[in-house]
Amino acid sequence: MLIDSNIIIYAMKPEHEELRLIIDKTAPYVSAVSYVEVLGYHKLKEDEKHCIRDFFRASLILPISQKVQDKAVFLRQQRRMTLGDALIAGTALVFDLKLVTRNIGDFQWIDDLTLINPFDESSNTWQSMDLD
Repeated sequence: MLIDSNIIIYAMKPEHEELRLIIDKTAPYVSAVSYVEVLGYHKLKEDEKHCIRDFFRASLILPISQKVQDKAVFLRQQRRMTLGDALIAGTALVFDLKLVTRNIGDFQWIDDLTLINPFDESSNTWQSMDLD
């Protein structure tokens, strides 16, 4: 599974311990875009930077390869979307990974992309499914 930037940010908050536990169990993948988006936020405090760096050390950061770039270009040609979202979705598609995000609406139009929203209380898929 590929963890979107917003999930990394939510997982840092004390009230989301369950989210951190599930992420810890899955050894997630992240896009290089999320690395830049999350760690590059200019208002991070030192303790937050430390926590985020630990997370990225434990994750496999997937590069923005030519295949990912080509997929992102294709997606942006289909519909207006941010560059970051296009690269993250492209990464998930190229590496055949489920995308874990709270922003389902940004991606739900992409046919071949499997989405998981860990905040969707109507579904237990996050806790019960095979999270590879």
